[in-house]
Amino acid sequence: MSDPSNVLIRFLNVDNEFAERLLAVARRKIEERCSAEVVTTGGARNVLDFEIRPGIGAEGFMIQDPPSGAIRITGNDERGLLYGLGRFLRCSHYDRDTFTPGTRQATSVPEKPVRGIYFATHFHNFYHEAPVKEVQDYIEDIALWGINTLCVWFDMHHYKGIGDPDARLMISRLKCLLNSAKNLKLSTSLVFIANEGYADSPHQLRAEWSAGKNGYHHQPQGFFQVELCPNKPGARELLLRWAEEKLMAFADVMPDYLWIWPYDTGGCTCDRCAPWGANGFLSIAEPIARLYCSHVPCGRVILSTWYFDHFIDGEWEGLAKAFRNRPDWVDYIMVDDSGDTFPDYPLRHGVPGGLPMLNFPEISMYKSWWGGVGANPLLRHLQALWDVAGKHVAGGFPYSEGIYEDINKAIIAQFQWKGMRSAVDIVREYVASEYSVDVVDDVVAALDILEKNNQHSHREQDGIHCIPMERTIDADRAWQLLQRADALLSPQVRKSWRWRILYLRGLIDAELAANDCRITDKCEEAFKELVSIYHAENAALVVSPPTKEALKLKRSWL
Repeated sequence: MSDPSNVLIRFLNVDNEFAERLLAVARRKIEERCSAEVVTTGGARNVLDFEIRPGIGAEGFMIQDPPSGAIRITGNDERGLLYGLGRFLRCSHYDRDTFTPGTRQATSVPEKPVRGIYFATHFHNFYHEAPVKEVQDYIEDIALWGINTLCVWFDMHHYKGIGDPDARLMISRLKCLLNSAKNLKLSTSLVFIANEGYADSPHQLRAEWSAGKNGYHHQPQGFFQVELCPNKPGARELLLRWAEEKLMAFADVMPDYLWIWPYDTGGCTCDRCAPWGANGFLSIAEPIARLYCSHVPCGRVILSTWYFDHFIDGEWEGLAKAFRNRPDWVDYIMVDDSGDTFPDYPLRHGVPGGLPMLNFPEISMYKSWWGGVGANPLLRHLQALWDVAGKHVAGGFPYSEGIYEDINKAIIAQFQWKGMRSAVDIVREYVASEYSVDVVDDVVAALDILEKNNQHSHREQDGIHCIPMERTIDADRAWQLLQRADALLSPQVRKSWRWRILYLRGLIDAELAANDCRITDKCEEAFKELVSIYHAENAALVVSPPTKEALKLKRSWL
């Protein structure tokens, strides 16, 4: 006899392969939260039908509760089904034993066409080190919030050529992640730094990198000193050969987008390249773009302006002059910064070439230890940036160093889905779906405090390690709110990594605030648990919780 607490899922007019993928996602998300089982045959109290019926709007969905009693999720296309499932799961309720469907009537179509996420796979962070299955599950999780494109970067400077065994392992890992996105019918993207080089790049071809020369008033940052100057004889040919090698290595998962990046890493301050963003950068970006399009005729090129006018003036103006006529080798201009404001030039003067603009929200590093103390909610900060840039962009790609900014990913994904939603409204939905409807007010209040107290640093004096906080007001209050919420959660949620990274953040802040920011034994225990959650045993200190071992072995940030 069938169990009436089961969830029966049926598919109508859905490709079998995608139906199996969607079924697996639904089963994992429901069964990890309660004891109900997802089945495809037999009877059940809850019946969920999926169908594809064009006409709703690209990537949109409709959720209905027809007279038959079965809840129907209709997608305009396969992505619409995925996003409809996400909305349905977020509106449903879970306890230890049962699954209860939530709001059943909804129709929604995304506003922004490009809703991506960038995974930084370096420094032995979560994306670099976690078991591939965990990262694949995470791709599914964030896709349910409306993400439609995954981007990764093959960071060349670690390796001695594309044949380096470690390079081949990384390429294989990145391809697994891209394939996971493709299996969900998502788009994929790859990053090329315009003049990046391998660890053994020819010394005579390397780029210059100095302040006080050719108009550079600041020393550019994020330079590995293996980049090439595209204006040195032979360097351009070598850069294009390396680009060709990378495109061939990813040929079986050829990305839908290619980003071409100027700085951090990248750049050259020599006489022939300066100012880099409007000169040397463009001289090598265009042939790379054309090479990519020869491999992917329908591919789209995204030209980044990251750190334009930070180290030298005139890069934005120079780009506008170079793109006075719209270029035929660029499809989007990516614009953003890592600080408190969105770059002013394109808002005042328009985007060079009249190209559509994408943003690159910094959700990982802003005034934080890159996840080292747990979750880093940025509701106010992201809201302020979106209020300025949202109406100007066609979407974007948040920068992610790990899973500790999961809340921030949800905020950006839903901003891009429906621009008028507020960060607080999105986070209330997140808390209700990931934790419990019973703790929404307490957790949102705690998140507000944690954001205000977000800035942490490191100091060692006389052998004593401290984590100074710029602000500690109400840290004890946030900890009390999170403890009260913890008592109301189901056992499954209390053990989940999403709850633990938030709960531990509250604990750590309270301990630091009460002990002159010294690392206590409770802090050390919390840091060790975070290391385990992030798989950060070998991580650089910048992306590692500051355990005693990490501080002893990794005294530099990188």
